[in-house]
Amino acid sequence: MSKQPLWTSDAMSTAMRAATNGTLPRDVFGISIDSRTLAPGDAYFAIKGDVHDGHAFVEAALKAGAALAVVEAAQRDKFAADAPLLVVDDVLDGLRDLGRAARARLDGRVIAVTGSVGKTSTKEALRGVLGAQGETHASVASFNNHWGVPLTLARCPQGTRYAVFEIGMNHAGEIEPLVKMVRPHVAIITTVEPVHLEFFSGVEGIADAKSEIFAGLEPGGTAVLNRDNPLFARLCDNAAKAGVGRVVSFGADAKAEARLLDVALHADCSAVHANILGHDVTYKLGIPGRHIAMNSLAVLAAAELVGADLALAALALSQVQPAAGRGVRRALDLGQGEAILIDESYNANPASMAAALGVLGSAAISGQGRRIAVLGDMLELGPTGPDLHAGLADAVKSNAIDLVYCCGPLMRHLWDALSSGKRGGYAETAAELESQVVAAIRAGDVLMVKGSLGSRMKTIVTALEKRFPGKAALDAAV
Repeated sequence: MSKQPLWTSDAMSTAMRAATNGTLPRDVFGISIDSRTLAPGDAYFAIKGDVHDGHAFVEAALKAGAALAVVEAAQRDKFAADAPLLVVDDVLDGLRDLGRAARARLDGRVIAVTGSVGKTSTKEALRGVLGAQGETHASVASFNNHWGVPLTLARCPQGTRYAVFEIGMNHAGEIEPLVKMVRPHVAIITTVEPVHLEFFSGVEGIADAKSEIFAGLEPGGTAVLNRDNPLFARLCDNAAKAGVGRVVSFGADAKAEARLLDVALHADCSAVHANILGHDVTYKLGIPGRHIAMNSLAVLAAAELVGADLALAALALSQVQPAAGRGVRRALDLGQGEAILIDESYNANPASMAAALGVLGSAAISGQGRRIAVLGDMLELGPTGPDLHAGLADAVKSNAIDLVYCCGPLMRHLWDALSSGKRGGYAETAAELESQVVAAIRAGDVLMVKGSLGSRMKTIVTALEKRFPGKAALDAAV
C-alpha cells in the first residue's frame, strides 16, 4: 500500500482509551463507518445509527479488509476471540476522542463554515482554492453533524496545511460541541435565513444558534460574517460576547472588508470584481448565481486570513464546480435536440429556492425552449410553511419561469398561487410527478429540479437521466 498511514493502532488506542483485542496491524490508512465502502486498511467504527447498528456489519468489514474494528464493550462477545478490535464504552464517543486527537496534532490552519444557505458550496470552494496551494482536508459531502464532524476530524492527516469543516444544525445547542472539537482559526457564517423554523421561535433564534460557532474559535481567530444580512448586527454582538477579537464582513455594503464592487451574471458562470481586505481582484466563478458570487467573497477573505495567496485563490475559483445535487448541469439527449437539466435536488429552503429560481431565470434557452421549475416541498418550516411556499410565486414571476411542476402538500400552496399559464402539473409525491415531467420536456428547455431531501426530488432527476442519457453540460459562457 503506497499511501501514508493515517494513524497507528497504538495512537488510536491511546486517544480513545480503548482496550485491544487480537493482533492489531501497526498502521491504519483510513476511517470508515460503512462496511460497503471501506477500503482495505481502514479502521471500521461500528456506529449505532437511526436505522442500523454498525456492530451487525463488523464481520463484513473485517472480511472486506478492514485493519481493525472499533466496537463497544457491551457487544465484544459477538465477535471471534482473535478478531482485531479496539474496544470502547461507546463507539461514537471513541470517534469524538479520535477527532480531538487529530485536531491536537494538526499544525495547519482550520476554517469552519456554517450558515442557513451555502455551507456546502462555500466549503467546496474553499477545498478547491486552498487545495491548489497545499495539502487540504475538507468534509465529504455534507458531513456536518454529530458524527460527520468527528469523522472528518479523525480522517484529517497530520501534515494537512489547510482543513475546512462544514458545521450544520437544525436545533439550538448542536453547533457548540462540534466547533469546540474543530477549534477553527476562521469561522464563516454565510447567512441567516428562515430555515428550520419548525424548531425556532423566529429568525433571531436561528442567528443565535449559528453564533455558537464563535464558542470554538481559537484565540486570535476571526469571524467572517455577511454584512448584507439583516442579522449582521446581532451576529456581531454575539461574537463580541463570545470574546471574538476580529470580525471581517463581506457583501455589497460599502463598509464590507470583502466587498463586491461589480458582478456580471452569465448563464453558466459569473465575472466578479471585488476588494478583499484591501486588495482589488477580478475573477471568474465556475458556478452561476449572485448568491455564489457573494459567498466567494467569504471564501477569498478566509483564504487571505489563513495565509494563502489571494491571487492564486481567485484564479482557482474558475475551476470550482457544484457539488452533487447542488446545481450540477447535464445535457439531456432528446433525440431531436438537447435540453439542460439543473440538479438542485439535494435540499431546499426559501432562500436557496429563490436563489435557484434566479439561476434558472438567467439560463439560456434555445429555439422554442422554456424555463421549467420542478419543485418539491421545503420542510421544517413550521406554521410559516404554507405562506413561504405560496410566496415563491413572486420569484417565479420575476425570473420569467415559463412552467412550474409542483409536488407535495406544501407545494400545493405555490400551485394555487400561480397563474394558470405557469402551471405545468401537480402531484402529491415526486414519484407521481415523474411521468408528467418526463413527458413534458422538449429540445431547448432548461429544467431545474429542487426540493428538500425528504421530498425525494432526486427520483425525478434519475428518471430524466435514465430516459434521456446525455453528458455533463459544458460552460459555454464567455
